[in-house]
Amino acid sequence: MKHVVVGTAGHIDHGKTALVKALTGIDTDRLPEEKARGITIDLGFAFLEEPPGPTIEIVDVPGHERFVKNMLAGVGGIDLAMLVVAADEGVMPQTREHLAICSLLHIKGGLVVLTKTDLVDPDWLELVRDDVGTLVRATFLAGAPILAVSAKTGDGLAELRAALRRLAEAVEPRSLDQLPRLPIDRVFTVRGFGTVVTGTLRGGRLAVDDRVQVYPGGVETKIRGLQTHGHPVTEAFAGQRTAVNLQGVERAAVERGDVVGLAGTLVPTVLVDGTLELLGDAPRAIKSRTRVRFHVGTREIMARVLLLDTAELEPGQTAFARFRLEAPLVALPGDRFVVRSYSPVVTIGGGTILDVNPPRFKRKAPALAAHLGLLQTGSPAEVVEEHVRHVGAAGTRLATLLGRVPFGPEQLRGVLDHLVAQGRVLVVEREWYLHPESSARLRGQALTALEAFHRANPLKPGMSREELRVRAGGADERVFAALVAGLLSEGVVATDRDKIRLAAHQVRLTPEQQRIVDRVEQEFVKAEASPPSPEEALGHAGVSGGDEHELFQFLVEGKRLVRVKESLYFHAAALDAIQDKVVALLRERKEIGPGDIKDLLGISRKYAIPLLEYLDARRVTVRMGEKRVLRGG
Repeated sequence: MKHVVVGTAGHIDHGKTALVKALTGIDTDRLPEEKARGITIDLGFAFLEEPPGPTIEIVDVPGHERFVKNMLAGVGGIDLAMLVVAADEGVMPQTREHLAICSLLHIKGGLVVLTKTDLVDPDWLELVRDDVGTLVRATFLAGAPILAVSAKTGDGLAELRAALRRLAEAVEPRSLDQLPRLPIDRVFTVRGFGTVVTGTLRGGRLAVDDRVQVYPGGVETKIRGLQTHGHPVTEAFAGQRTAVNLQGVERAAVERGDVVGLAGTLVPTVLVDGTLELLGDAPRAIKSRTRVRFHVGTREIMARVLLLDTAELEPGQTAFARFRLEAPLVALPGDRFVVRSYSPVVTIGGGTILDVNPPRFKRKAPALAAHLGLLQTGSPAEVVEEHVRHVGAAGTRLATLLGRVPFGPEQLRGVLDHLVAQGRVLVVEREWYLHPESSARLRGQALTALEAFHRANPLKPGMSREELRVRAGGADERVFAALVAGLLSEGVVATDRDKIRLAAHQVRLTPEQQRIVDRVEQEFVKAEASPPSPEEALGHAGVSGGDEHELFQFLVEGKRLVRVKESLYFHAAALDAIQDKVVALLRERKEIGPGDIKDLLGISRKYAIPLLEYLDARRVTVRMGEKRVLRGG
């Protein structure tokens, strides 16, 4: 069944709550203070069911200027506005402010209800009707029905129900292809069940047993139960007023303004970019760094406005702006927001969020304005490509992109498939994407780093993979692996174990260097199990230095010399021969000690102990007390 959410709007004591009660039979004033004072302080909820028509869920908001903050928490998720004007008073300040708020939130339709008609004569009623018609002429309510109703006598209620039904039937269903989000407008506890939160489900669906998080705090839990308009359900869908019973969550851990969403899908932010529209009747211009009250969903956060393309925004003007928030916010691009001045507290404007994770631009740079312009007017493909471009060499996962675009997973996958087919986005691995510009930049950095390494280290066969990854901008490991695989397939680079080199790079020794290398190697070949130190071997070749010498390292990296412990190297062939001798001895004796190795090889303890430890590390032998045995028997 279709569900449509209608929100009341209007001045204090204009009969909104009485009208809702007359329509639905439900008294939305639930707080003792509301009963005592006779005014609505917080949000109230009711529903109107007339099968087979849509279910109309009504959010009754307070009209007093002191409670506009609560009103804003209620109207963020509505489909239709019901502007209520008392016939005996006519248009009042909160009538205008509530209408402005609904306009700023881009509510697409609604109607006007003239209440308390039993208190006025027909001529006065017509004057009020004309006044209201003038007020709404340039708004989303232009041409909307203006219905006269008396909650006391019941006159006009049937016509109002019929009008609401017609409007509700015309409302476009909300998309299920969206991340599910429930901005919380009420939190309470139910004995035997625990914490319950309510709100209007802004997208997708939620189901019993779903793993969810309460953002921005990050409390993770499970949905124990769901209700829509008073009935238990197993699933709730976009557009429905929904009550969610959260399993094992303390009442104090949740508050109005938090958002319930699937675990790991939403990301809190303290910086958002968007458009800012200043109302034509705003009391003054707004300058950069002005402190404002930022309302989105059911949340109010203090923020600083940073204008991006102008020094000052005059009433009636629109500009790009950055909002530096004083507390974390959970929102998506496309969300509408309302801005109220810090003091006096009045509504001055609003706008659309364009980016919840802005890239690093200088705030006044033309590139930032171009970026936001594309996000504002670009096609879905252009918007997705722009975000992939600006994440850089790290690339991005589909799950991360979902929190940055104004559409859902199904459409996003389709857009990404289209971009990949056109070569405008590259696939690193399943659901991990990289922009071709980032790939080209990363490729250039990697090749430049290899060229510089070869120039500085002509005798080294290559650079370690990790060192190259760091020098190439510290790319994500998966992105780097894809880059190397591409370079290998093109024949641009070659690899040897963990080393990477340019395919054209070859180590070439001068005749003198070759002589030194040959002499040093021969020193180790001849020494067999009693090798010289690096300094001694190099000294016999006529050069000074130790194992850090580039020609000595040439032999080590070429696997001709093997490091057994610090400053102790053996020739690879000598180690193979030693291992064969030790294995043969163990097969004969079953176990041996350091003395046996000394006798077998004719060496001192200085070499025997490191050799035994080396064979242990190679998994040839196992130490059993002071003896060694062959591993595996």
